[in-house]
Amino acid sequence: MAAKGEKTREYILNESYILFAKKGFKQVTMKDVCEVTNMSRGGLYSHFSSTGELFEELLEVITQNDEMDFRDRIKKGTPAAVILDDALKRMEHELINDEDSLNTAMYEYAQTVDSGFFERLHKNSEKKWKELIKYGIKNGEFNDVDVDEIVNMILFSYQGVRMWNGIITIKTKTCRSIIRNIKRQLTGE
Repeated sequence: MAAKGEKTREYILNESYILFAKKGFKQVTMKDVCEVTNMSRGGLYSHFSSTGELFEELLEVITQNDEMDFRDRIKKGTPAAVILDDALKRMEHELINDEDSLNTAMYEYAQTVDSGFFERLHKNSEKKWKELIKYGIKNGEFNDVDVDEIVNMILFSYQGVRMWNGIITIKTKTCRSIIRNIKRQLTGE
């Protein structure tokens, strides 16, 4: 069972996600976070010293949860194709439903910090995808692709659409086409 402090941090992160998704990073203040969490400034600051610290932890938690989901499912012997389908459905949902994502907030935050934080997140994403693809190839579920090449295609097409979707409207058809192409490259379907 999580300690009270951990539950409070989790609550703050969950409520902040909604704020960052709605307002972006630059427009969210610690006062906003206090309002949505019904916390005092002192209570909030005992957990996070700034919106930057809060946002970074939020992104870290999301990344770790995704990574653990892949690893746990691989360890349990879940077919790689099932893990891939679930991951691609989440990606497609986020690409199509941009209004409930952190795309704008991530772009804004990236302009305020050095690239080390985002490079670390990217390396973690590369690692989890490589692990899944190698698992799928080993099990005969995926085509024998160049793992580095396909991971770059997945991550950079996904991140590129996420970034551009905050600037221009990308058609649902385009998002679905990208997802289908990733699946076709891996499974031939």
